[in-house]
Amino acid sequence: MSNIKCLCGHENPFGTILCERCGRPQTDEAKKSKLVDMRYEGSARRSQTYKRSMIDRVWNFFSSVKVGISIIVAVLVTSAFGTLFPQKLYVPAVTEAEIAAYYERLYGVPGVLYYELGFYDMYNSWWFITLIGMLGTSIIIASFDRVIPLYKSLKKQRTKRHVSFMSRQRIYGIGSVNDTDVSLAKAEKKLKELRYNVKIEDGAILAEKGRFSRWGPYVNHTGLIIFLFGVLLRGLPGFYVDETLWLREGEMRAIPGAPGFYIENQDFKIELYTKEEDEAFGEAIDRVGTIVKNYQTDVTLYKEAEDALPGQSDKLEFVKDYSIIVNKPLNFEGYNVFQMDYRLDELKSMTFHLTEKSTDRSFGEFTVDLTNPEPTYELEEGARVELKDYFPDYDGIEDGEPKTKSPVPNNPAFIFKMVTSDKPKGEMSFVAIQQTLETEVNDYKVSFVSADTRDISGLTVRKDKTLYILLLGGIIFMIGVSQGSYWNHRRIWIQKGEGNELLLASHTNKNWFSLRKELDQVRDYANLPQYEDRDDTESFEHQKGDNS
Repeated sequence: MSNIKCLCGHENPFGTILCERCGRPQTDEAKKSKLVDMRYEGSARRSQTYKRSMIDRVWNFFSSVKVGISIIVAVLVTSAFGTLFPQKLYVPAVTEAEIAAYYERLYGVPGVLYYELGFYDMYNSWWFITLIGMLGTSIIIASFDRVIPLYKSLKKQRTKRHVSFMSRQRIYGIGSVNDTDVSLAKAEKKLKELRYNVKIEDGAILAEKGRFSRWGPYVNHTGLIIFLFGVLLRGLPGFYVDETLWLREGEMRAIPGAPGFYIENQDFKIELYTKEEDEAFGEAIDRVGTIVKNYQTDVTLYKEAEDALPGQSDKLEFVKDYSIIVNKPLNFEGYNVFQMDYRLDELKSMTFHLTEKSTDRSFGEFTVDLTNPEPTYELEEGARVELKDYFPDYDGIEDGEPKTKSPVPNNPAFIFKMVTSDKPKGEMSFVAIQQTLETEVNDYKVSFVSADTRDISGLTVRKDKTLYILLLGGIIFMIGVSQGSYWNHRRIWIQKGEGNELLLASHTNKNWFSLRKELDQVRDYANLPQYEDRDDTESFEHQKGDNS
């Protein structure tokens, strides 16, 4: 694409609206308009110039403000969907099966859809990360598409402009003065008093201040890009960890997100307020029953030995004992383990005994570990009980088969096979809490004896290396907001016309009232011609004084 040659002889890049040297309109639309568009100084933008190759199409797509707003709306809408039900982090489950069962049990069909569509872990989903990446790409391309030509235009702007440029400014005036040189000298002095940067060239003045405010939007764009970069870094291993760990008393597990570290729950403690201890809680205790004063988990932290293979838990080195209390997490190597939740009295094991129905003869007791049950239990006189099936959270029978709602032992049920010397083929029995079913009349039965319970601690493991990146992005963003909000870019052009005529024009990106006040001071002091604000709804004209 060839350059555009202006009447002044300057060659402008293709797509230029206003000549970079004199300011003459270069397009038919600009020539017909009464006021010129000064957002980007009439310079050529890549998105409005090149439209042929695939790179051009991608650039033009992401440089569009409408596309950027659409992406922001998409991010906001999907974020709103992510708040309909609890995110994965706050679900009291560990495995994917437990998580799926949780949503189905509490929210039914909507919960199933919520899980299947990935909203349960939305902020780590590939499509949400893709949206964030598209938003960052849009901000970067839109910024480069505008800031580069704007910077070049402001850096190269000339002091003396063509009359067609001056007459198409919102504030414009022309008139005769007694002595143009004296008026220009006085105008220069007054403008400097008002803290303008003044340039004089061939009988023309360009007074400018607050140019740095034009970079405000691009500074906060930079802050946003840094912030989004920090968000995307959270998806890389080692930068961000936010995991939930449900740990039963007496249980030791690897710490999720912290390779090589293990934690063991030694004991869970909970304290309640009592009326005798604190009378202030008396009415509240009567109303709600119990009020928790404190709950904590006493843990032991272990680390894999240096010569151990990854995941080899039999070679562990003691690190320290610690009591994790609310707001007092366990700290180690940049990780924090917080006490977030608890569950009391989960069934740990159930004890049964095998007896003969007719004589009540007992063959002994056996205990089923509800977390890791054994397949066979050997009893007295050669008798044994085989565990054929186990339903941790029994939820009735469907299509002739027992079903479980979750792998958590909230309502255990078992299918036992009882083998004795006179029943070598065994007898089958379905045993649940307060329920026993037999396919045929048995001579033997399994009876419940007792149950052991234990508490579960809900812990959260966190590590965040992106926090300072997010903070830096936020600070830069606020600097850009302040830069663009509290300052404005003002320019005043004054130059000689024919004979004793002086031309006056002015422009600002906002706060035109304040600009007119300063311009009035300069005009009164330097005896400049009257001017008109042609975009004022009241057709504001300044008639102060006769300057002819």
